[in-house]
Amino acid sequence: MTTVILLAMLFLAFANGANDNFKGVATLYGSGTASFRIALGWATLTTAAGAMLAPIIAPGLIGVFKAKGLVPNEIAASPEFMASAMLGAAATVATATRFGLPVSTTHALTGGLVGAGLVGAGSALNLDVLGKAFVLPLLAGPFVAAIIAAIVTVVATAFTRRAPVRADACVCVDATIAPQPALAGAALAVPALAVTTGNAATCPPTAGARVTARQALDGFHFLSAGAVGFARGVNDAPKLLALGMAAGALGGGATASVAVVTATMVVGGLLFSRRVAETLSTKMSHIEVGTGVVANTTAATLVILGSLFKLPLSTTHVTTGAIVGSGAARGQVAWRVFGQVALAWITTLPVAVAFGAAGYAVITHVR
Repeated sequence: MTTVILLAMLFLAFANGANDNFKGVATLYGSGTASFRIALGWATLTTAAGAMLAPIIAPGLIGVFKAKGLVPNEIAASPEFMASAMLGAAATVATATRFGLPVSTTHALTGGLVGAGLVGAGSALNLDVLGKAFVLPLLAGPFVAAIIAAIVTVVATAFTRRAPVRADACVCVDATIAPQPALAGAALAVPALAVTTGNAATCPPTAGARVTARQALDGFHFLSAGAVGFARGVNDAPKLLALGMAAGALGGGATASVAVVTATMVVGGLLFSRRVAETLSTKMSHIEVGTGVVANTTAATLVILGSLFKLPLSTTHVTTGAIVGSGAARGQVAWRVFGQVALAWITTLPVAVAFGAAGYAVITHVR
């Protein structure tokens, strides 16, 4: 049974990477700031960093997803229960990935836990814990992200209209050697920095250091996208580790366990993230650089805060909500595509419940 649990955990990590890894950098690709390969590479690097540091930054999430309180302790520690929950979630996420639909691994994992719990615990399933610890954060996340992103977009748009900044506006820093009188009367050469502002005409490329407004915005866009990837790794890795730890299947030490989960997530993202990437980056909303920065900053902040306060937010819901909120403020959302994504969100939980319940019934029957 230990082998089954490990395989189920790796299957879930792989599916998670395929569906989730690109979500933080979707705005980079959608706005044309980076190619698909560069965006995917940045997502891989930042997600891996967040996942490896997750046990240090957000150890509380591991406890939340050990299912204690949701079902009786003896069932929560049952290998059959944990394997069924992970298989149910993995099957749900993998199916959504096949159709290019960004869904929540957190939502699917919750459904898997509930499905296995319904069969294994029956009436002992604690619905109060389900609502407070799982469902409420999942439902609130995308709405909060959309509202914040929309407000910030409206304010930022109004500000840039009042004080427009040209893309070629730049700051130039150049080192000059200025002769200075020494005590003995001889001239002493002293380096000095000359800082000027202007545009491409007044701040020539020959300057020692030249940064345009567009370069600065692109740089911040990369940082904000990386922050989402890092936050996703921090938020998702503990959920995947928790079930394996609860079932006693991870005996190689915390560092080795995290490394295995992280590597599997990375491989899944590298191999199968393209379809979800196209949906988020090009089909759902017209993404501009400013929209991307707002969406990423909003999503990263909410996910990091959720991790610190042990709230199992869905990076998918929060990131998508932020993109839609920012796009809606500009009137640039393809609502038909978003409707398909929203429908996938609604069906994620019942589908995962069904898979989790079926998995538990099969595993316990075979054993």
